[in-house]
Amino acid sequence: MTELTKLPVTVITGFLGSGKTTLIRHLMQNAGGKRLAVVVNEFGDVGVDGEILKSCSIPDCPEENIMELANGCICCTVADDFIPTIEALMKLDPKPEHILIETSGLALPKPLLKAFDWPDIRSKITVDGVIALADAEAVADGRFAPNVDAVRTQQEADDSLDHETPLSEVFEDQMACADIILLTKTDLASSEAILAAKSVIAKETPRPLPIVEVAEGVVDPRVILGLGAAAEDDLLARPSHHDEAHDHDHEDFDSIVVELDEVDSPETLSAKIERIAREQNILRVKGYAAVKGKPMRLLVQAVGSRVRAQYDRPWKAEETRMGRLVVIGEHDDISRDRIEAVLKG
Repeated sequence: MTELTKLPVTVITGFLGSGKTTLIRHLMQNAGGKRLAVVVNEFGDVGVDGEILKSCSIPDCPEENIMELANGCICCTVADDFIPTIEALMKLDPKPEHILIETSGLALPKPLLKAFDWPDIRSKITVDGVIALADAEAVADGRFAPNVDAVRTQQEADDSLDHETPLSEVFEDQMACADIILLTKTDLASSEAILAAKSVIAKETPRPLPIVEVAEGVVDPRVILGLGAAAEDDLLARPSHHDEAHDHDHEDFDSIVVELDEVDSPETLSAKIERIAREQNILRVKGYAAVKGKPMRLLVQAVGSRVRAQYDRPWKAEETRMGRLVVIGEHDDISRDRIEAVLKG
């Protein structure tokens, strides 16, 4: 790569729990000799996704090439966080050949694309492509889309009503900004659900886009890297609910960190997480737990009531055997007392 060649950046977006970290881990492990760097932006102040990626760092993407921006929206902190992070990565020796940016599940990608026009970096980097991930089963269930019939009925009674939920706006903006959509977790969805999800996505995209079915984050890197989209120069083709101003409000969502003593078993903890998802409308839980009598740390990832728990590594000698879970939901659904009553009960 010559000094006149812009460094390609791939933006990986998608709703909470759609599989972004799993995809990036796969790309890191199948880089084909290409030097990668990764920027991880998380919602909540526990860097779960960044630590997962650092734990599987390889020579083509060493730990120092993985940077975290925690507890903030990357598109809201361009000058303070994003630009300095990109500049730091570009000063690494050897210099990365491709940068992957994992946005938080609540981030809107288009304001981030606008940041690539920042004077300090616009001649040095380019958006090679925007990859949007969508959980097949969740989309098929209609969790991120408004009820069209109900909206139409109510609008007839009151034209001033806005029936777009914060969740649906985030989902629609992510799909509309993409160059390729990865339909993830297809191994967990029926063929009917996959077809339904593709139909929903097609209605949300302003132009025909390729939709690639993916399980466990496995996709040929050649499919999503090297697109040459220069997305920062193609903003008009990527409409957003927030084109008039960058006014999306993260106060629609909230997160807390719950610290847990050792739990009896993965099954016990999973049942409690499923309960708060069902009864308290919790969107996402991620973090770690200590299981009695087990030397390994338990990695926990949950999307709604679907919980995945697996041992990821031994506890380090200097670590306290205590669990920490990030719990994310819409603002009015986050009650620390109610959540802790279930998780600690």
